[in-house]
Amino acid sequence: MGLKFKDLRFSIPWNLFLLTVGSILYITGMNGVVVHHSFIPGGLYGLVLFIYYQTEIFSPGIWYALLNIPLCILGWIFISRRFVLYTIYAVAIMSVCSEIITLDFDIHEQLYAAIAGGAIIGIGSGIILRSIGSAGGLDIIAIILNKKFNIGIGKTFMLFNFALFGLVLVSYEIDVVIASVILTFVISSALEYSLAMFNQRKIVYIISEMSDAITTDIMDKMKLGATLIQGKGAYSGEDKEIIMTITNNIMLKRLEEAVFSIDDKALFIVENSFDVIGSSFKKRKIY
Repeated sequence: MGLKFKDLRFSIPWNLFLLTVGSILYITGMNGVVVHHSFIPGGLYGLVLFIYYQTEIFSPGIWYALLNIPLCILGWIFISRRFVLYTIYAVAIMSVCSEIITLDFDIHEQLYAAIAGGAIIGIGSGIILRSIGSAGGLDIIAIILNKKFNIGIGKTFMLFNFALFGLVLVSYEIDVVIASVILTFVISSALEYSLAMFNQRKIVYIISEMSDAITTDIMDKMKLGATLIQGKGAYSGEDKEIIMTITNNIMLKRLEEAVFSIDDKALFIVENSFDVIGSSFKKRKIY
């Protein structure tokens, strides 16, 4: 029967493809933009560049590989072997690419460089995180702390970056520090965008006196699932059925037309959802 599309994300070739493309993009942004302006991005690679700029003992690629050895051991113990094997692969790709990719996009303005470098690195990071592995570094620590102590992954990154930029602040000119903060912000924004690009869904709530007819139309003609939520009007005190359904941007306009063709007085409420997991949607990501 072949591999189902929704199970593709767990296949080895697909995950290796994501890790390879994401790692190459990540290093392209670093070597093509960031290192030419001596920026310090957040995360472990930011610490690697800070050490490299200060010592010049090893190259960033070697530093990144060395610092990830104890982290991968921790991941092997506390997360899973599959996760660590994928992570080792990504770290190897990044370390090798850091040595062999020599680029200079020749961007002179610091602000433009921070935006361009951040966009490339963020998209690369997002592609990596769509796999069931990681690029190593702070990802491993953040996942362990989240699993063992329920510490939010975002908090771990925030505290680490706060300490890192404290070091940068006493070692570099303020212009470089500000550009590095902008770079990190753009990386985070591009990462979130790349993660949401193919996962975003629309949660639609429909309040109508003709909920039965609308529900039938949604399920039979549009082939969407629907849930009926029991509600009550605050002013009228009348019982109401609220229809909840999940769709995407492509189907949203068709859904709107279907609802208002049945009841032009219906209330149609749309919310953005970053991701939907379970049921007929994608499976939960297991490391």
